[in-house]
Amino acid sequence: MKASAFLYPWDVAGDPRAPGRIASLGAGQVTLASAYHSTRALTPRHPRHRIVTAEHAAVLYPPGDRWAGRTLRPHPAGRWAPGDAYGEAAGALAAAGLEVHTWVVLAHNSRMGAEHPDTSVVNAYGDRYPWAPCVAQPATRAYLVDLAAEAAVRPGAHGTELESLGWYGLQHLHAHDKTSGVGLGDAGQYLMSLCFCPSCAAGYGEQGLDPGRLAAGVRAALEPLWRGAADDGGWPSVGRLLGEDTAAATRAWRDTVARTLQEEAVAAVRAAAPEGFQVLLHADPVPYHCGANAGVDPGHVLGVADGVVVPCTGGTGLLAPFAGLVEGRKVLAANFTVVTGMGGSPGTLAEDAARARDEGATELRLYHAGLASDGDLAAVREALPAP
Repeated sequence: MKASAFLYPWDVAGDPRAPGRIASLGAGQVTLASAYHSTRALTPRHPRHRIVTAEHAAVLYPPGDRWAGRTLRPHPAGRWAPGDAYGEAAGALAAAGLEVHTWVVLAHNSRMGAEHPDTSVVNAYGDRYPWAPCVAQPATRAYLVDLAAEAAVRPGAHGTELESLGWYGLQHLHAHDKTSGVGLGDAGQYLMSLCFCPSCAAGYGEQGLDPGRLAAGVRAALEPLWRGAADDGGWPSVGRLLGEDTAAATRAWRDTVARTLQEEAVAAVRAAAPEGFQVLLHADPVPYHCGANAGVDPGHVLGVADGVVVPCTGGTGLLAPFAGLVEGRKVLAANFTVVTGMGGSPGTLAEDAARARDEGATELRLYHAGLASDGDLAAVREALPAP
């Protein structure tokens, strides 16, 4: 199967050996970040540094003129990826014979939440999630759609992978995160991720719900979970805790918001891109799930995009809902972590890839070639066919 390795521009810029090292993996393609959230990343082989601290969400190229005068706009990176770091890295990788695709993180932006608090998801208790822009707000949607088009279609790119194109909620690795003291389960995570900003309040009203009563109902439904009641029954538990009709109405609003955003963003990318440009989404086949792998309806998303990238490090079970719908040139990419220290198992990559192929995957993704140790990369080389 075709494989692509994830990379950051700072893994390549300033390291003349990096392109050849990546090409030697046998993947043939890289998925290179062009817009990314704040992070602290290891660079174990770079000649000038070992730790890169990306202090805020940023585009890793000079942002274009479309943002002039706009309140919501992307920020360029600081010293961790100055100038056109993406373009420098992409050019070096292409010169080494690698096909470059962009990697665009969208609705995950703590700097936006800090500078514009009203853009953030607000839970039923009134707490804001500054890392999670509310994707129902018109100005935020316009920002995300334009960012998708600009960051995806960089010079020389053959395609893009859009991450976080949907709802973000409570579940998020934040700075010095200390939120795991109570096991909320799938149902509790959903209830804690419901947004009550003015746009969402109006949306619930369109579904026949009173937003104040809904927030009170969510708080009441969560109370047993705060007291230690175990409940991980997924969506049926949401209906039991909140009431079937009320739960369905919240889904009707949120599913419509996410689906239409995905449609608009993909359309904007295609309008800006050359013919044949591939558009994939990082996706979870459970529509009410939140996060980097946006919850989607498999049939809908495969009718909108050219395919999906699905997390498979913990098992390949999420491939099945997509597998029967992949036809023609559609892509179902199985994403495996190949960094042992992050829970990956590069030593079993060949077996994992074979299992994923048997379960319908058409391509592989390798997370993350820049973060992996030399031993991890050696295991990847052994697992993939020789370039």
